[in-house]
Amino acid sequence: MTKTRGVLVFARNNGHIDYVKQAAFLAGRVKYYLGLPTSIVTDSPCYLKDNFSNVFDHVISLEKYSDENSRLYFDGAMSHASVSFNNRRRADAYALSPYSETLLLDTDVVICNDMYKNCFTSTADFLIYKQSQDLGNVRDVSEFKYISERSVEFCWATCIFFRKNDTNSTFFDLVSHVQDNWTHYVKVYQLPSAMFRNDFAFSIAIHIMNGFQKGNFAAEMPGKLLYITDKDILWRLQDDEMILLVEKQDRFGEYTTIKTQGQTVHVMNKLSLNRAIDKATNE
Repeated sequence: MTKTRGVLVFARNNGHIDYVKQAAFLAGRVKYYLGLPTSIVTDSPCYLKDNFSNVFDHVISLEKYSDENSRLYFDGAMSHASVSFNNRRRADAYALSPYSETLLLDTDVVICNDMYKNCFTSTADFLIYKQSQDLGNVRDVSEFKYISERSVEFCWATCIFFRKNDTNSTFFDLVSHVQDNWTHYVKVYQLPSAMFRNDFAFSIAIHIMNGFQKGNFAAEMPGKLLYITDKDILWRLQDDEMILLVEKQDRFGEYTTIKTQGQTVHVMNKLSLNRAIDKATNE
């Protein structure tokens, strides 16, 4: 089989956040920093065609439906809304990817370097983040260490690399099984909420693949996953520089300004990311 490499991204708009716009912006940065094509899985193909034509290598259409999953989306510490959270198709990434080697990314990953090129030279066939760094650096980050107080290690479904082989096919089938039996696994793994999260589903599936113990099925993605939460704000994005407002400790509604350069960052505040994209593309 001919080796093919590329990025896969899921973008399902919810009437509040334009994930397709984020995906198109990400695809441009993937091409610039990684020299790779991007394929998109979306339930908004007409909107994509009208606004972002010729951006993607492949457009994989989904039927539009609600996952009946909702969550609070914050836009900084002082603003939030409860919005539909359509996140239940990630388990299909293996079957839908047109590539033999796939970098699976969330739309809110802002790429500012070529670090992810190292995935494709790794000897491991499956990579995921366990190591992460909150750029605010003052918060309790225990929720990103274990999926619950008495449970297994937390793995980020934000950035994943996989090669197509029998083992990874089995793994993604297992993620789908966990998703389909979510109520059961919420109880078994003593999760703090019944809301479906891909981070938790992938963490549980990795634990099972390792024989219900620590193991070496999943290797680490390059470096640490740098992130800001949705209590923080991406104020400005220009080339490989970001100006971020990060929440002050014990100071509600107050922020500290930090600047990053050449650092890829997971921006959880998707509303501020959309505004930053609009500014960056209109300047």
